[in-house]
Amino acid sequence: MNSMWGWIGFNVAVLAILALDLGILHKKSERVSLREAASWSAVWVALSLTFAFAIWRTMGRQPGLEFLTGYLIEYALSVDNIFVFVLIFSYFKVPEEYQHRVLFWGIIGALLLRGAMIVAGSALVTRFAWTLYIFGAFLVFTGIKMALQKDGDSYNPEKDPVLRLARKMMPVTKDYHGDRFFVEQADASGVMRKAATPLFIVLVLVDTTDVIFATDSIPAIFAVTRDPFIIYTSNICAVLGLRALYFLLANVVDKFGYLKLGLSLVLIFIGGKMLLEHFIHIPIIASLGVVGAILVASILASLRWPRPEHAAAATSTTKDSK
Repeated sequence: MNSMWGWIGFNVAVLAILALDLGILHKKSERVSLREAASWSAVWVALSLTFAFAIWRTMGRQPGLEFLTGYLIEYALSVDNIFVFVLIFSYFKVPEEYQHRVLFWGIIGALLLRGAMIVAGSALVTRFAWTLYIFGAFLVFTGIKMALQKDGDSYNPEKDPVLRLARKMMPVTKDYHGDRFFVEQADASGVMRKAATPLFIVLVLVDTTDVIFATDSIPAIFAVTRDPFIIYTSNICAVLGLRALYFLLANVVDKFGYLKLGLSLVLIFIGGKMLLEHFIHIPIIASLGVVGAILVASILASLRWPRPEHAAAATSTTKDSK
């Protein structure tokens, strides 16, 4: 499978699924229901597991486990993206029926940008093996920083330099114009010029924040495998499921109070594995088990012992619904 035809076949299949998604299944802008999001999440996970089985059969047990571990790491770390996407959509008051379109084109941009990052990272690691130690130290630092981050230290779109730059480079309309990213409007002199809508600004922020998060997640896969095909496909499969995962978790993600701590421990573990690889070899099946155990424990802990602020929010929500 790890051949030119494997690369071509995988990318053709991805493009065909995306074309089916936007061209037929979601041709009209409409709100994504919880049931639809759950169904699509199940579909993306099933497709990814099917692809993992195909790798297992054609390339062997080890590559199959490497894909599963890389996919689990990427899929778990993508939850952190959801926290920020919720803030961005809330800040710009993006109507629910337009959020799917933003995330669709955001994922297209993420596929291209992450692909370029993976190619560059693979070339760097192949030529300079010592860069793995830099990646490892960076992941440990990021994990510790995430663990110590306070709930109040959240992302603020208004302070984002990309947003400021975008507003300086192009005119932006005050209101949304349906699901359009650009419209024609008259300037001060009455001349019709193309202007971006707030929806385009949201798209830019979604893509840039994804790239920022990819600087954590992509180096983490290099602790699992050096195979560019496994790195690329596991990353892309995780990103493809991100949109459905957003609509599934957007309204409940705040209830998982210990999930960020769990993700930080995953980063620290992966970074430590990279730093100590020369001295201690951790089998891939053990890495998969550790990552899975950390994530399950953080989710169960969040449900069993909710933090005071999350418990208060849940109580308030229950009272409001009565």
